[in-house]
Amino acid sequence: MASGGFRPLNEKSLIEYIKATPALFSKLANQLEDLHIKEVGDGNLNFVYIVVSSGGSFVIKQALPYIRCIGESWPMTRERAYFEARALKVHGGLCPQHVPEVYHFDREMSLIGMRYLEPPHIILRKGLIAGIIYPLLAEHMADYMASTLFGTSLLSYSTTEHKGAVAEFCGNAELCRHTEQVVFSDPYKESEYNRWSSPYLDCDAKKIREDNALKSAIGELKSKFSERAQALIHGDLHTGSVMVTTDSTQIIDPEFAFYGPMGFDIGAFLGNLILAFYAQDGHSDQENDRKAYKEWILRTLVETWNLFHKKFIALWDENKGGPGDAYPPAVYNNYALHLLVQKKFMRELFLDTLGFAAAKMIRRIVGVVHVEDFESIASVAKRAQCEQRALNFATDVLRERNFPDMNAVVDVIWQYSS
Repeated sequence: MASGGFRPLNEKSLIEYIKATPALFSKLANQLEDLHIKEVGDGNLNFVYIVVSSGGSFVIKQALPYIRCIGESWPMTRERAYFEARALKVHGGLCPQHVPEVYHFDREMSLIGMRYLEPPHIILRKGLIAGIIYPLLAEHMADYMASTLFGTSLLSYSTTEHKGAVAEFCGNAELCRHTEQVVFSDPYKESEYNRWSSPYLDCDAKKIREDNALKSAIGELKSKFSERAQALIHGDLHTGSVMVTTDSTQIIDPEFAFYGPMGFDIGAFLGNLILAFYAQDGHSDQENDRKAYKEWILRTLVETWNLFHKKFIALWDENKGGPGDAYPPAVYNNYALHLLVQKKFMRELFLDTLGFAAAKMIRRIVGVVHVEDFESIASVAKRAQCEQRALNFATDVLRERNFPDMNAVVDVIWQYSS
């Protein structure tokens, strides 16, 4: 369809857009009987519409030229919609069971039409707040991360393929710059956008801004984030970017996608699980102390990393004679060397994951956008207590992350939980 220039759609104008767009209209069986449209964009950036009729359903997501939760004072490129659509298609090709299908993309309108993840799918963060157990979450997230990170890296791509893909996603520089600001810079300096549970965390926020060791560590991670084009990462893989049922896991909202360090995606997800763990005491009551649920979260943390490790190595072994140019078989031509390279690679990835997890946790407590896990705790004093425990863990891990495995990390998480 010829959209005639960008314009934000509302529920009324969206109907006309759908009628004029065959790829969408056909998903409703080319009829509008019993049509229902609801705007549900409770995120920070975009308009999101659920479109349902007796003939079918889909979701429309439209990017605005600014950050929705802040307003026009913080502009943001609409081109992020293009990179989201591309990432969904690339990742969907590698892991279709965990990525919703894209039906339509309109670059001029910054608009994506995709599969509607119908109820009982909910945002994982909300399920974690509610105390719902997802028995397949670790397996599914490990599948998604191993498939997409391996499949877009030099372990799978030739140098020519990889460089071409890197060049394409370099266009998403504005959202990378945004991440650099809110994750790696703002929490460590005075910023108009920072906030925290004041006055309870005033001293904690100040200590972070004055901690040289912490600033040195975050600087190293920022360098990796900015310079290491390892794989096509989601770029914002927190628990609000995952929709779940007890037997389905779907990854959404990869508008921050670019070629970056693998550990940033893994760390973002695991870091948000740890935030959910520390928030549980704020959601406990006399009937449920949430202890069993906290134990499940930490089991999921360990299982996600261990399963990811296993699946990633399996993909590497299965494809070591393939087109990937990272470790040419003619050079890495014996089994002992192959194992040595894998061990070194995975160790560095583990340490990167811990560092990025800690960075993402810190920014969600003393930075610009916080998480519902904590924000939904009614008592500010109780919320701040939960946040302080998470912050103490994260700052210590950021300074020193030389853990032997994820079980050792879990031991420290428990130590900071009381």
